[in-house]
Amino acid sequence: MLTSHSVDGDALHVTLHHNVDVNTRAAAAVEIEALVHTHTPRRVTVQVPAGEPTPATLSVLVRAHRTCKSLDIPLSLTGATTATQRLFATNTA
Repeated sequence: MLTSHSVDGDALHVTLHHNVDVNTRAAAAVEIEALVHTHTPRRVTVQVPAGEPTPATLSVLVRAHRTCKSLDIPLSLTGATTATQRLFATNTA
């Protein structure tokens, strides 16, 4: 299982259980996109794995951000290191 999720009111909380690689990147991105489209939340949080993200993990997060942005849904990361937050911000600006 790549992700799990919960819905709390108008918020979708997604947990990415571990860093992904090139073989699981597309599946993780599609899972998150499907959750966003299914639940149509007002905000999304993604709990990221501890440590520095792999490039594939960062790609999944950026793709999820683009999906949410196109629907005017804010996406934020939880559990991310300062460096990961910076990488995410740089890649979603």
